[in-house]
Amino acid sequence: MLRRTKLAAVVCALAVMAMTASTAQAINTVHQPSSQIERALSIHKHLTTAVMELRAGKAKVEEIAKKAKKPDFGLAPGVSQSTLDTIAACESGGDPTAVDSSGTYYGLYQFDMGTWASVGGSGSPAAASPAEQSYRASLLYSRAGSSPWPVCGV
Repeated sequence: MLRRTKLAAVVCALAVMAMTASTAQAINTVHQPSSQIERALSIHKHLTTAVMELRAGKAKVEEIAKKAKKPDFGLAPGVSQSTLDTIAACESGGDPTAVDSSGTYYGLYQFDMGTWASVGGSGSPAAASPAEQSYRASLLYSRAGSSPWPVCGV
């Protein structure tokens, strides 16, 4: 009987040790999620900060781009905007993207590609801004008068 008692005592002791180990493991498990949550919150905070910095940088770039001065083409000396407006109304109906039916003349002033290049233009005149088209037309007008626009010249 003594042997059984000793055996029972050993089994009880082992059971208590096992329960203590299980309890310790359970306690560690309970503490781990909070540290994982803290780590996740910390990562979230850093990511949120990074996103805010990126947005601020993008806003700064957009602000600088808005302030960037677009080219001011102006007009050649002695050429008035009203003269150019009259030519443009006649040539293209005032449409800066106009292309004639033959595909030869482009833009407000219906430039052909050779004439456009002769006044410093590049690419298609119809793709240029209205300000650039007017500038280049004023250069041509100051050089040749109304002769490049035999029907619409002023």
